[in-house]
Amino acid sequence: MKKYLIILALVLIGVGIFYKKVYVPKTTYEVISPTSGELSVEVFGVGEMGAKNIYSINAQVGGEVLSILKDEGEWVKKGELLVTIDSVDMPQLLDGAKLSVKKASLELIASKKELDSLEAQKSLALVTFKRYEKLKKQSFASQSEYDKAKADLDVIEAQIKATKARIKSANIEIKRTKKNVEAIKTKLSKFSIFSPVDGYVISRDVQVSQSILPSQVMLKIVDPKTIWIKTYVDEKISTDIRVGQKATIILHSQRDRKYNGIVKRIVAQTDAITQEKEIDVAFENLPIPFYINEQAEVLINTKHLLNVIKIPSKVLVFRDDKVGVWIKEGSKAHFKPLKITAKGEREVSVSNLTTNDKIIVASNKKRPLYEGASIR
Repeated sequence: MKKYLIILALVLIGVGIFYKKVYVPKTTYEVISPTSGELSVEVFGVGEMGAKNIYSINAQVGGEVLSILKDEGEWVKKGELLVTIDSVDMPQLLDGAKLSVKKASLELIASKKELDSLEAQKSLALVTFKRYEKLKKQSFASQSEYDKAKADLDVIEAQIKATKARIKSANIEIKRTKKNVEAIKTKLSKFSIFSPVDGYVISRDVQVSQSILPSQVMLKIVDPKTIWIKTYVDEKISTDIRVGQKATIILHSQRDRKYNGIVKRIVAQTDAITQEKEIDVAFENLPIPFYINEQAEVLINTKHLLNVIKIPSKVLVFRDDKVGVWIKEGSKAHFKPLKITAKGEREVSVSNLTTNDKIIVASNKKRPLYEGASIR
């Protein structure tokens, strides 16, 4: 008999310990009341990092890549050399074209000097011809002497005409060879690729010694001034969004940090499938480094409400496809569906609660709540 009494006592002690240490804490809940005050209304959206201006650096000519001077994650300056491609025999062709220009220029100089000499000879031959022409009329010179003076003058004039033709040809040749030089220089310049902007390399798509084709993408550079979050917002809640509104950006890689943003663009067309509108939100201070296509969450401040009844978002629960809160009625729990009028970052405003209501804060460490559950 004594044995059973001892067992009974131990059981009663165990029940008491369970009641005080387990049951009572499990049924004891924190209770809060709604408050009245201001609420900043925010529209929530998710998206990914993108940019208005992303430049694809394409090869203008085909060939073997000799060097790539920039890699992903590096900054570049406008005009900075990025890639060099093997130009094969283009430098030799350029040297040959320059020699052709020099040769034509020398021929032009020689022809001009020859023309000057012929012009001087013509002047002398013309004086001689006119003298014989006068003497022939006076019968002091023979016909053969006159004819020879005339022939000498004609020969010189023919030589002058031919020399002028060579000068014209030399000028044409100089223009042609100079154009050829410029054409080769232009083509040769395409084997060296320079950055069109100050920017940040986000992609490197070729390797050294790789053979590439014309128009093949080699690098992608983003203009950091145009970085934004392409935010997708349900069209039903996007009505109040305006360009210039303030926003908060939370990157998935930095969940504990918030960045200030501003609405830069509202895309005019809604996605026909998702029924979402694209809202582009820029950073006030761009995070460095940044990663294109990184996921992010965005809260856009659309309104500022005064004198509203509000409760913390953390007390909201879902039950039977309805959102609401657990209300303390006496010592029992009662689920009350809510009429939410606006949502902030951590609070919501409601129209069917008062500051006298007692809201039970549910917890995973407590016993699950149900309709009519006893609470402490």
